[in-house]
Amino acid sequence: MNQDKGATASQTAVPGDSFVHLHNHCHYSLLDGLQKVPQMLDRAKELGMTAIAMTDHGTLSGTIEFYNEAKKRKIKPIIGLEAYVATRGMHDKAGKIDANPYHLILLAKNNQGYQNLMRLSTLAHLEGFYYKPRIDRQLLEKYKDGLICLSGCASSEVSRHILNGAMDEARKVVEWYRDLFGEGNYYLELQDHEEWEPQIRINKGLIELSQQTGVPLVVTADSHYTCREDREAHEILLCVQTGKTIGDTDRMEMDMALYVTSAEEVMSRWSHLPEAVSNAVKIADSCDVELELDRILIPTFPTPDGKTEQSYLYELCWQGAMWRYGDIPKEDMSLQTQEKARKSLPKEVIDRLDYELEVIDKMGYQGYFLIVADFINWGKNQGIIFGPGRGSAAGSIVAYVLNITDLDPLEYDLLFERFLNPDRISMPDIDIDIQDTRRGEVIDYVTEKYGQDRVAQIITFGTMAARNAVRDTGRALGMPYAEVDLIAKKVPPPVQGRHIPLAKSVVDDPDLRSEYQNNPRAKNLIDLAQKLEGTIRSNGVHAAGVVIAPDEIVNHVPLQRAQKGGICTQYSMFPVEQLGLLKMDFLGLSNLTIIKNTLRIIRRVYKKNIDIADIPLDDDKTYELFSRGDTTGVFQLESAGMKRYLKELKPTKFDDIIAMCALYRPGPMQFIDDFIDRKHGRKKVVYEHPGLESALGNTYGVLVYQEQFMQISKEMCGFTGGQADTLRKAIGKKQRETMAKMKTAFIDGMVEHSKVERKFAEEFWSRLEAFADYCFNKSHSACYALIAVQTAYLKSNYPAAFMAALMTSNYDNIDKISMEVTETQRMGINVLPPTVNESYLEFGVVPETGDITFGLSAIKNVGMGAIEAIVEAREAGGKFSSVEDFAKRVSASQVNRKVWEALIKCGAMDDFGDRSQLLYNLDMITNYASKAQKNALSGQIDIFGSMGVEDSLPALKMELPPTQVSSREQLGWERELLGLYLSSHPLEEYSAYLDDNCVPIKSILPQHEGRTVKIGGMTTTVRKITTKTGGNMAFVGVEDRFGDSLELIVFPKAYEKTVYLWEPDTVIEVSGKVNTKDRDGVSTEEIKIMVDEASRIDYDMAKAYKHDPNKKTPAVGGFAPVSNRERYAKAAKANVEPAPQVKNDVPKPAPKEPVTSSEEGIVITLSKMSTTEVLADIKKILTDFPGQTPVYLVMPGNPPKKIKLPHSIDVSDELIGKLKAAVKDGNVKLSR
Repeated sequence: MNQDKGATASQTAVPGDSFVHLHNHCHYSLLDGLQKVPQMLDRAKELGMTAIAMTDHGTLSGTIEFYNEAKKRKIKPIIGLEAYVATRGMHDKAGKIDANPYHLILLAKNNQGYQNLMRLSTLAHLEGFYYKPRIDRQLLEKYKDGLICLSGCASSEVSRHILNGAMDEARKVVEWYRDLFGEGNYYLELQDHEEWEPQIRINKGLIELSQQTGVPLVVTADSHYTCREDREAHEILLCVQTGKTIGDTDRMEMDMALYVTSAEEVMSRWSHLPEAVSNAVKIADSCDVELELDRILIPTFPTPDGKTEQSYLYELCWQGAMWRYGDIPKEDMSLQTQEKARKSLPKEVIDRLDYELEVIDKMGYQGYFLIVADFINWGKNQGIIFGPGRGSAAGSIVAYVLNITDLDPLEYDLLFERFLNPDRISMPDIDIDIQDTRRGEVIDYVTEKYGQDRVAQIITFGTMAARNAVRDTGRALGMPYAEVDLIAKKVPPPVQGRHIPLAKSVVDDPDLRSEYQNNPRAKNLIDLAQKLEGTIRSNGVHAAGVVIAPDEIVNHVPLQRAQKGGICTQYSMFPVEQLGLLKMDFLGLSNLTIIKNTLRIIRRVYKKNIDIADIPLDDDKTYELFSRGDTTGVFQLESAGMKRYLKELKPTKFDDIIAMCALYRPGPMQFIDDFIDRKHGRKKVVYEHPGLESALGNTYGVLVYQEQFMQISKEMCGFTGGQADTLRKAIGKKQRETMAKMKTAFIDGMVEHSKVERKFAEEFWSRLEAFADYCFNKSHSACYALIAVQTAYLKSNYPAAFMAALMTSNYDNIDKISMEVTETQRMGINVLPPTVNESYLEFGVVPETGDITFGLSAIKNVGMGAIEAIVEAREAGGKFSSVEDFAKRVSASQVNRKVWEALIKCGAMDDFGDRSQLLYNLDMITNYASKAQKNALSGQIDIFGSMGVEDSLPALKMELPPTQVSSREQLGWERELLGLYLSSHPLEEYSAYLDDNCVPIKSILPQHEGRTVKIGGMTTTVRKITTKTGGNMAFVGVEDRFGDSLELIVFPKAYEKTVYLWEPDTVIEVSGKVNTKDRDGVSTEEIKIMVDEASRIDYDMAKAYKHDPNKKTPAVGGFAPVSNRERYAKAAKANVEPAPQVKNDVPKPAPKEPVTSSEEGIVITLSKMSTTEVLADIKKILTDFPGQTPVYLVMPGNPPKKIKLPHSIDVSDELIGKLKAAVKDGNVKLSR
């Protein structure tokens, strides 16, 4: 008989504990096992079973979860592995013969067996991997102790011989394993799949072999899913793994049921071999593994001779305290002693250091601090930039004096108990931010110091979320993409990063519920997807996590090869922590690389050495930058909303930045306006009790940080630091039992300690519970605020160096490069187009002018090898004089045709001629380059060259192209390859029409919500989707000629009328309503236009259009129309104040009031005699007169070329006079 899911142990005639499943797969058998660990264990419990094994394919990844969950249910966990055994040796890796290993079940009989399982699995991954992680007989001989072996499934060595009719070979294999493992430790595995014909033959052969060899039999079910009805879902999972559909005839298919069967089912089918059933129980009874969890496994730090970890830590701490607080130079630290320190340091420092060291001693964490301090100080001595700290570690004065962190916890009221609670022993956790380009060096140092066998990164697992489960399932079912897409889009997205289960969504979400109830195909799809939802789909490596073990790491956790090389644990983060291993977060942070590169540029260009740890935190320029909201590129403060709040806050001190980093998050954001009003006196700062002022003074009476309510509990309720942290944790994690105890202690303590009324204490507790959801870790905010101030300091004081470093960091992100070039130009810094004669890999600063040279690494299709070849050739032989010279000197193998094309199209070879001609002759040029270098390699040129004979290669004669490439097409190339238009903007030719008929994007503000507006620009991105109702709509990025952009939302009704428009690089004019609300109706800073009407702007019409000075341009709905240029100037001044214009990072005079008039701009016409010195003089003059009026430069030529400069100026008689003197024979005029 068959047992269905609803049956329980009490309904069966056979006790559940009369059988044990010894061969089971969970979803850690990637895309093969369907069941999750709790699901399998719940089924075993339901069936009355008291033990069960988990034997995933080649991995032990789920072991700790399995162990914990089984113990919770009072089920004995049997830790196992389905190993892959190489057909020859595990180091043999040649073709098909080694690609199809045998399967074998290994179960840990005791802790030694568990250790050997970890060894076997690790070596299989690190040494035997060939399609699968493989072991071999030789390895089994070494690590057999403590293991029980089952012969395996139909893919085992024994089973394959049986199916091939080679019974003598099968018997030899059985006898080998019997002799290896010994009596009672090797069993022949009968599988309960007698509906499958090959299994009938295998089982018959195994029974015969048992009789011949005396090896006992045992029955297994090889479960891959929990219940019989999960079979279809498992077949879908196999299709996902193999990329097949359920209808494919050649797909992998399981012809047998692979579910967790009841004892009664097994007994009924194997009544003729009762010992094969009872042997499963016998094996389970003999297995007994007890894992030691929650230990503290910190490596011993190698201290100098004669010093203990404690004495050495004390020595370093008191030396560091004299450096941090005693004004002792860092190089003299080693001369300091504890005795000297106690005599000269402030009492507050001594008391705090004594207190922390006492707690560290009590917990035994001296080695931990020494390890962290060692690799951080090593890294800093190598010039690697580290973050000032992250998380609660910044609250430790020990971390501060050891140079682990860079924030004084005493100055900023950061609490040690938030980091280490003296009332409970838990592993400390110091997260390390490292410049991302050198993170690997720090890991290498740690690996070398503690041993390669003791250090590993940590695995992560990616699971199928709801939408992906629907899509994967639909694909496997062979359903049409459009149909699946329509259903998947009705699945609600995650809320604050948390996925909503499908089972909940089909009940709570009206659209999905309706689809589920009314569409049978959708119901079947969603039902199957629910069974796949949450299963592991892939693995990777944790972005930061590194484990350092006190001895061989494989003694504690199995290892495997990471996908990108290196070694990682098979256990993920939580199991690693539960085992008690030392886990470090080494997080690569690009902002720290930006800081490092900025400092390097400053040192080279401005000859200044800056230590980022020593910059002032009260620099006026820095806070002026914050107050302008000029924070593009500034760590944590880049978003539009944050910029708006900074402009309103006008921060004046570091504490303001700390608070903004904590408040600008969902939840506490509601308190920002109150915080700002209190700072500026628009609201009175009120404390409900005088005792609150100490904790809340720095935040104007607003409760912002967890540390604040910890401080309140200490000062007003008499709590110890440990109690205060317990309170924080209980409230933050909603630990109700602990909260109930803490509530009584808090209220009673406040009444007794601060002499308040009980009602006040009770009300304050209630508010505290609500506020705790929003309060943030001040230590974390302070550390991030420090990086924000550091990046802002560099941007405000050395803007060219900072922006060059910022763009270098984002070289592979065209969208960011485009935004940052626009920002740089807005700051008055010229970004020069790329050129093979000047540019380097990175963006750089020209010392003489302060201009930024465009980095070659940011050009699409130009790789690092090509760039290195260009720079190397230029440095060896000077600038390239011609295209021939370049072709001869630069490696043709590195600079291939694709690279040549990209360099020509983006303008990097404009020094050598017209782009049209270079492209037309590209095949000839690349052939010439190959031949020239072939000659050089053969020695012909060198021989003649040494005799003074010229190169025998004929000169390169390029042909004229039949047609010239248009400027519009050339700009398109720049956009494609650089991400932006550098030489000019394609909308310049549309300017007269756009000025008269459209408003600039910058003039549209959040307060225009709901008003009608007309804009013009070029489409940059187009994302078309199908709505839940089957209609088509689009989200379109559009950019105007000033470089400003926004998103258009084209709903189905408008889309249907304008479907032909929505392609990239279309010049359009659009009418629609301003929208700033998100999908929940909450106002944001992001401005979108809900399109009502749209049309293409005809190029010929726009080019021929003449500006009408009497025409009134459209206004943002409800506002009086003014001239387009005036509107732009006013909007720019009101919404984004211009940054001070700079040259060579020397501050210039503050901007003067702009002259408001109807002039279009200043036009400077150069004479043919103009030199580069004239251009430099013009630039200097323009940067001295920042304002809002544009400047155009007319270059001599046939025809002359007019260029819009990145500068905007303040028109005055003084400016005109200086410009006329500079251009001499040229011309300067005010164009109307």
